[in-house]
Amino acid sequence: MAEPRMRVLVDPRGGGGGQDVVTDLAAFYAPVSLPWLRVNMVSTVDGAATGATGKSDSVNNDADKLAFDALRVQADAVIVGAGTARIEGYHTMEKPLVVVSRSGRVPETLRGSTRGNLLMATCAAAADLPATRELVGEENVLLLGSHRVDLTALRARLVERGLRNLLCEGGPHLLRDLLTAGVVDELDATVVPKLVGGLGPRITDGPLVEVPLRLHGLLESDGTLLARWLVGVR
Repeated sequence: MAEPRMRVLVDPRGGGGGQDVVTDLAAFYAPVSLPWLRVNMVSTVDGAATGATGKSDSVNNDADKLAFDALRVQADAVIVGAGTARIEGYHTMEKPLVVVSRSGRVPETLRGSTRGNLLMATCAAAADLPATRELVGEENVLLLGSHRVDLTALRARLVERGLRNLLCEGGPHLLRDLLTAGVVDELDATVVPKLVGGLGPRITDGPLVEVPLRLHGLLESDGTLLARWLVGVR
């Protein structure tokens, strides 16, 4: 099957866009500066982040997968909430995977991770802290706050480790908390041409948070829209 054809509607590198076809997704998605933290999410036209299976792969498509892979390749580390890691069945990867968890519990599918490839970002009150330290190594447990994970401190600690191009893959609770903490530079949001109805989650979940966005880049592929939004920019 041929790869999706992606047309540039708004080019972050300058130019009018509209007709050009993307041949280098890495260049299109290059961070504006470093350090940089972006969150990548997908939803339907009616705002659903998941479909019938409760997983993102029930709403995404080939165009979204291409962008997903391009963002992962260039990232220094991938950040994900523990709940999303469990639901989506995350496995170890070659680059550091940072799991954010108040309980400190390592998701089952990540318990065989290579030592050093999995970082657990948690807090001092985490119930599973002793077992997690034994499993992943004390040096790979980031204690950030007393009863909640301090996400401002998380970004700073990762940058201190030389992880400067940071990619978060959600889920909705973590995106909302990152926005509230003011540590997100960019939201990469794919909207697929589909309606699913129901009461599934949106790409953010939790108490109200209002954050201004500015469109930085936009691709279109057979009705799928893939946008780069700069966060907190009027």
